[in-house]
Amino acid sequence: MSLSKQIGPEFQAYDFTHDRRTYEVFRGGSGPAVLVLHEIPGLHPGVIDFARRLIAAGYTVYLPSLFGRPAAPATGREIVRSVLRVCVAREFTKLADRTSPVVGWLRALAASASHECGGPGVGVVGMCFTGGFALATALEPSVIASVMSQPAMPAPIGERGRAALGLDDEDLSTITTRANEDLRVLGLRFTNDRGCPPERFETLRTTLGPSFEGIEIDSSPGNAAGIAPSAHAVLTVSLVDEPGHPTKVALDRVLAFLAAQLRR
Repeated sequence: MSLSKQIGPEFQAYDFTHDRRTYEVFRGGSGPAVLVLHEIPGLHPGVIDFARRLIAAGYTVYLPSLFGRPAAPATGREIVRSVLRVCVAREFTKLADRTSPVVGWLRALAASASHECGGPGVGVVGMCFTGGFALATALEPSVIASVMSQPAMPAPIGERGRAALGLDDEDLSTITTRANEDLRVLGLRFTNDRGCPPERFETLRTTLGPSFEGIEIDSSPGNAAGIAPSAHAVLTVSLVDEPGHPTKVALDRVLAFLAAQLRR
């Protein structure tokens, strides 16, 4: 059985094409639409488990497979395989503070999901490499809730790179306008995470104002929760599913945030 078939019986796979780009998408559940954009190395079991939580909470989840092998574990080998893939892929902007070409495809998927599911709008959750895509996809008017979990792109190199959001100036202006209207944005990061530096959240606060809510989980050496200073993936690999743990509190806030926006 192929890995793509092992993602779970609650998901149906199909190909979605827009502007001559085609990616496999896994759709499951019912209710308001939420796009879940996976981190490196791909749709690993932790991302799928997060999607299952959303399905259990009453959402229709769309899982696009942008790179990597669906359902493959997040091993070192898979990470290397995915990094090599994205490094040469033209649809992803890695260094420049520009909107990635893949965002056009994601916007089309969000519009399609809105048409299929109805409701007040669509939610998007991005993680690590795709964290910034959750904000960029809000160029699509139907997206009203963006969750940016440890947004790591563009690469935080230099002062400008650490503060960058990965959006063209015109697109950032559009997002700012939407934040003054119906768009709300939630950000998650660990305080000691060099891949998602604090300057990036400061840019979000300055740009989006009260429409942005940032959750920064203490991962400094010797922190009270015992979180490793190397912790990065808030909703997946680094999640501790225990009541009261800071990562579980963050997960619960994500669910409440989506409910507030998508179940009006």
